[in-house]
Amino acid sequence: MTTRENLKLRIVNHECTIGSWITIGSTVVAEIMAQAGFDWLVIDMEHSAITLDIAQDMIRVIDLCGVPPLVRVGHNQPNIIKRVMDSGAHGVIVPMVNSKTEAQQAVASVKYPPEGFRGVGLARAQKYGQDFEGYRKWNQENSIVIVQVEHIDAVNNLEDILSVSGVDGFIVGPYDLSGSLGVPGQFENPDVQDALEHIQKVSAKKNAISGFHIIQPNIDELESKQMQGYKFLAFSLDIIFLGNHCREKIKSAKLT
Repeated sequence: MTTRENLKLRIVNHECTIGSWITIGSTVVAEIMAQAGFDWLVIDMEHSAITLDIAQDMIRVIDLCGVPPLVRVGHNQPNIIKRVMDSGAHGVIVPMVNSKTEAQQAVASVKYPPEGFRGVGLARAQKYGQDFEGYRKWNQENSIVIVQVEHIDAVNNLEDILSVSGVDGFIVGPYDLSGSLGVPGQFENPDVQDALEHIQKVSAKKNAISGFHIIQPNIDELESKQMQGYKFLAFSLDIIFLGNHCREKIKSAKLT
């Protein structure tokens, strides 16, 4: 079984996978992260300066390292999603999916007809025109669509969102979710905790793959989220790993 099918199968089987986020537009950073042992990596095109041409180079490097490359697109927009998929992304993470209709649009943007409305192009994903049929079959069966639950509207509509065929799972965006409740960054606020509790209840009811982005690389928090039933876990991001390590080492150096 190739890496291209492996992640989809692990998601379908409700296995826990641990990935991370890349916001620095560098193939070097992408290669370092891809060699670190993560189950998948997300190239963030929402909150970074990464452009499509840079993203395609990063997708290629991650893919060639045997790690599934995903892209967090900047917007639930068919043309954006189509272009990152044509660049070779194995799937997308779509921000601010707050309704069933928006979830349907995200899926349809990834899938070709009749399941979706994605236009046909011949680019890296299709081996530059040499294997469209092979890619079409792979895409319909193995491409990944993860929606982000990061607004109270998404929380309230979560059952409908998770009923959409082709949504493989969801990932909670804790900062934006707390922001939508008027308490940005206050994760222990009762309203935020109530929202998270509701998410867990709906997820269990729908037997859905639930995900969470753990910003600080805290192993205890990672294990806590696993115990709570989260299966698709984003463990920190490149700039946090880099910044924390630099501060830790220079602090140690000044103490010697």
